[in-house]
Amino acid sequence: MKKTCFSLLCAFLLLVSLTACKGREAAPPPEQENEAGTIKLTVWGAEEDEELLQEIFASFQSRYAGQASFQITFQPQSESNCKDVLLGDLERGADVFAFADDQVSALAAAGGLDPIEDSEAIRNASLSATVEAASVGGSLYAYPLTADNGYFLYYNKAYFSEEDIQSLERMLELAAQAGRLVTMDWSSAWYVYAFFGNTGLTVGLNDDGLTNYCTWNSTEGAIRGVDVAESMLAVAASPGFASMTDPEFMAGVQDGSVIAGVSGVWNAVAIQEIWGENMGAAKLPSYICAGKPVQMASFSGCKLIGVNAYSSYPEWAARLAEWIISEENQRLRFERRGQGPANVNAANSAQVQASPAIAALLAQSEFSQLQRVGGKFWDPVSEFALNLAAGNPAGASLQAQLDRLAEGVAAR
Repeated sequence: MKKTCFSLLCAFLLLVSLTACKGREAAPPPEQENEAGTIKLTVWGAEEDEELLQEIFASFQSRYAGQASFQITFQPQSESNCKDVLLGDLERGADVFAFADDQVSALAAAGGLDPIEDSEAIRNASLSATVEAASVGGSLYAYPLTADNGYFLYYNKAYFSEEDIQSLERMLELAAQAGRLVTMDWSSAWYVYAFFGNTGLTVGLNDDGLTNYCTWNSTEGAIRGVDVAESMLAVAASPGFASMTDPEFMAGVQDGSVIAGVSGVWNAVAIQEIWGENMGAAKLPSYICAGKPVQMASFSGCKLIGVNAYSSYPEWAARLAEWIISEENQRLRFERRGQGPANVNAANSAQVQASPAIAALLAQSEFSQLQRVGGKFWDPVSEFALNLAAGNPAGASLQAQLDRLAEGVAAR
């Protein structure tokens, strides 16, 4: 009996010994864990930012030369729908990505972004409005990049005086007389908000943070939804107006057919090169609605840099994000792309303060609202505005169209 127990004890000890050895062999030695391999990072950004970003990547690799070897790949991705693409496959998404601030809540809620640790330095270095835009529930989830995601009026001083640009109707009259165009993109609900924003008609997020409320179809008040629609039809009917996308607007500026248009700071450098000393920039004009002038409104916001919570190299991805938004690189971004910095020191520099586009954006900010709308907002507004841009060819009831718009925007 004792012999049997002893044999069983030996077998048990041997099994424990083998199991322990096997466990130790499965773990790589410390030097293998710490061995620096190639850090592979994918970055998403606007297509027109590629040249700038490649320069920033090169300086980042020089800064950390000797600490790691890097392979940084740029892929063009629109900042406006970055969220949708990223959440389609987080694990295969970019490590670092640029996006519009209205997407930060959804990205954080879906687990695409983690709160930034030790964020105090970033908070202190950034404009307070951009910190607010990059935060959810008081926690910073993204890195502020620009403070200029809004729109205003570009105009050619050879055709308009400072008095002329106060009125959209006057601008359209002068453009028609000159056989030229004033443009705006009615295919984008982002710009269409300009007609509704200062009328008392409202749109925004419900408390659930996902669905919208919308009163653009209201039949009561000093200005009704139909009043705005009729004003838009009058604008569309002018031979001096055309609804154009941003690339079409820039093509018109280049060939001389466009002499004014609504756009943002991203086109400042190119327009300056084309119009030279005749380039003007100002707040949006007023337009006639319900028989009186109404100052056109705008959405405002900023661009942010996010770090994918599923990145294989989260620490290096965070370092790259911080490098992209550094004061030096935000100054470089302004010089190359004309984009307004989120960094306090860069934004307060004499060069930035002297920019006509930035001055126009600041003037328009008095009439702007931080963009906070859910995903159901965009398509119904675009469909409505494009039909008006075409002149409402079927003669459909404006109230019925507004009712359909409001229902679509507020859909759950």
